[in-house]
Amino acid sequence: MMKLKNVLVTGGAGYVGSLLTPQLLRLGYKVTVYDIMYFGDRFLPKSNSNLKIISGDIRDTARLADAFKGIDAVISLACISNDASFDLDEKLSTSINLDAFEPMVVAAKKAGVKRFIYASSSSVYGVSESPDVTEEHPLVPLTLYNKYKGMCEPLLFKHQSKDFVCVTIRPATLCGYAPRQRLDVSVNILTNHAINNKKITVFGGSQRRPNLHMQDMVDLYELLLTVPDEKIAGEIFNAGFQNMSIMDIAQVVKRVVQEQFPEKGEIPIVTTLTDDIRSYHVNSGKIQRILGFRPKRTVEDAVRDLCAAFKAGKLPNSLDDTFYFNVRRLKQLKAA
Repeated sequence: MMKLKNVLVTGGAGYVGSLLTPQLLRLGYKVTVYDIMYFGDRFLPKSNSNLKIISGDIRDTARLADAFKGIDAVISLACISNDASFDLDEKLSTSINLDAFEPMVVAAKKAGVKRFIYASSSSVYGVSESPDVTEEHPLVPLTLYNKYKGMCEPLLFKHQSKDFVCVTIRPATLCGYAPRQRLDVSVNILTNHAINNKKITVFGGSQRRPNLHMQDMVDLYELLLTVPDEKIAGEIFNAGFQNMSIMDIAQVVKRVVQEQFPEKGEIPIVTTLTDDIRSYHVNSGKIQRILGFRPKRTVEDAVRDLCAAFKAGKLPNSLDDTFYFNVRRLKQLKAA
């Protein structure tokens, strides 16, 4: 019996949400997507009677509070996502990623929501020489994005109670295909460029980053709706899989793209300097131990999935259309 039947996903029309929403519907959940729709919602399964779509801003707490009525679980994905997004107006990111967060949590608890799942980020660790970054590692944020992600965690746990179970996930950098595709995260950037620029440009190269396939991320959210309260209440979990250097990722991309698109011939890797020095090696032992969660897919699988999507014509105009690029789209929309 499904205990948490009605699920609301903030940011449900984003990169993760666009894959998560249809999966939850297939499993029989009733899903409410609450999203500001910077990227539209044409890719959501609107014909499904168990899907409710609300075009709304998480800063509108009254609207959110209304949407939370009758909801059992919230999966909190909505934010101005990724580090470069702070090229934008700082006030925008502060108001969405920090100021709106605790009022949202309070509204959810007041509405009778039983479980609140918060997507933080493994980028909260910034730069670490530690061979294994566990959840206890100090947070050394390099940008406002990862600083705010870290600051929201205790704001959530402040409201943890027996009837309002709160859990935080710190996901690795995501990769792979989703209906609302992003091509501004490392594996996806390199794959897009290999296929459409016929060369791979690596910024730096030695930085180590943890990676996680999109489908594994979505499967984890599915799991978090079903595990017993006592396993997750007040807990933080790293969710990563392959810790790879950017250069290692580039080598995988080169090999897979050359194999999938032999007509493109040899694809060179060009290195250039970068000011993005985030580098850390995330340990995901806790989530395996406590929840039994082990990712099943690799960076190579993500590259193959993207190659298939390009071949199928699912990613037109992939170098220029702002649909694939968070910062470019928000600048285009003059988001405020």
